Amino acid sequence: MKEKNNIDYKNLNRWRLILGSFADDNIELEREYSEIDDALSFLYDREYSEESGYADFESLNGQNKDRGGRGKSNLTVPTWVSKVKKLFPKKTAEIMQNQALEKYNMTEMLTNEDILKEMEPNMGLLKNILAFKDMMDGNVKRLAYDIVRKVVEDIKKKMESDIKKVFYGKKLPNSTTQNKIFKNLDIKKTIRNNLKNYNTENKTIFVDKLYFNQNIKKYNPWHIIILIDESGSMIDSVIYSSIMASIFSNLPFLSIKLVIFDTSIVDLTDYVKDPIDILFKVQLGGGTDIVMALEYAKKITTVPDKTIVLLISDLYDGSYKSMYKSAKDIIESRTKLFVLPALDYSASASYDKEAAKHFAKIGAKVAAITPDELSKWISSVIS
Repeated sequence: MKEKNNIDYKNLNRWRLILGSFADDNIELEREYSEIDDALSFLYDREYSEESGYADFESLNGQNKDRGGRGKSNLTVPTWVSKVKKLFPKKTAEIMQNQALEKYNMTEMLTNEDILKEMEPNMGLLKNILAFKDMMDGNVKRLAYDIVRKVVEDIKKKMESDIKKVFYGKKLPNSTTQNKIFKNLDIKKTIRNNLKNYNTENKTIFVDKLYFNQNIKKYNPWHIIILIDESGSMIDSVIYSSIMASIFSNLPFLSIKLVIFDTSIVDLTDYVKDPIDILFKVQLGGGTDIVMALEYAKKITTVPDKTIVLLISDLYDGSYKSMYKSAKDIIESRTKLFVLPALDYSASASYDKEAAKHFAKIGAKVAAITPDELSKWISSVIS
């Protein structure tokens, strides 16, 4: 840290970076920070453009630099994306990248193949790709598909570990299994049934037969119908629900049906094994018809007392009375109804709280929860 006349120049330069070029007259920025300043100005000087901070595509490409703020930067979007990756920690780069898309409408980052190649794959980028996928041409969409697959596989790896821990961690005592591994060993039963071989002289038991607990039954006839509201506010839950459905579909004791809805119904059960295919079929935004989704769930339910319906929605609907009636019909048929205003690892949601209370009142389980918490609830129901 360079100091002169008791001035901390490192922190002074940091303050200059925070305040932006408007502080040039009072704080002189050292040359070593100029690249960082250019990268920050290219994005955040948009706050001061004549168009309320949202520059058009010409200014984004450096073709009309005077319109986006003070316009001193010669950066273009591709070079800016590359510089941000080089100059800032990964987490900071991701934040700036997401702000560029969500706050400053720099959608060129998603429609230009060269720029998209430089982008840091993360949840924020995944959500933006899904929102703007219809603006992408063939080559860009293929690249976007690969990015989505990478992010989804990273999320799936974590979720799969949590979910399998919940299901395969539950043992069924007093049963046998062909899966004879140490974690399934029934120690108490093994000792009890081998006591006849106890040697009093050296105080040991000769074990001539091992007994094992059985994990959850291989074929447990439980059916799960997942209804996903594809309105724009539900994007996080749509992603996690699709991934969870694919994990559930590979568990031999569950049968999964997956339905997305807005004002129409799309049954994606045939695609449930691959969440990427599901996500690229989702059309975010539009209206919501929860009644239609619940009625469809009733129609495809074959064994009510062995069925769980998961309604994943913010619960805003145009016909509340009909919605409650459909929900009540499902519950009275002995089907379990679980209403999820949010399903993700933050489990925060904006939803119709009065509707949620009414669902709970008629017998539905209502909660904004994480995927592993949902797994625990389903596991407790089917065990």
